[in-house]
Amino acid sequence: MPKKSIYRIIFHSQGSIYELYAREVTQGAMFAFVEIGDIIFGERSKLVVDPSDEKLKTEFDGVKRTYIPLHAIVRIDQVEKEGRAKIRPGGDSEGSNVAPFPIPMKPPAAE
Repeated sequence: MPKKSIYRIIFHSQGSIYELYAREVTQGAMFAFVEIGDIIFGERSKLVVDPSDEKLKTEFDGVKRTYIPLHAIVRIDQVEKEGRAKIRPGGDSEGSNVAPFPIPMKPPAAE
């Protein structure tokens, strides 16, 4: 049986940059959303607890699939093996070199 691909997905959400690993990434049925399924969380030693990893596990606990807006995606890579899922400060943070994709503003209503 062929080995399933592993993908690293980096995206913006609520002012933070999320980095997840998953086995399924598709365009999905919802327009302008990327569908992510079978999210992977690496099994690490239970002696050392990473708060970022624990926050992600709690946030995605029980989630079979998640839908990320296309404009929130920073990057999707196919990788050899999974790494550590993490949350980093977003584009508004000092020293960050990643900013959210600009969203066109709705023009003002004519009077």
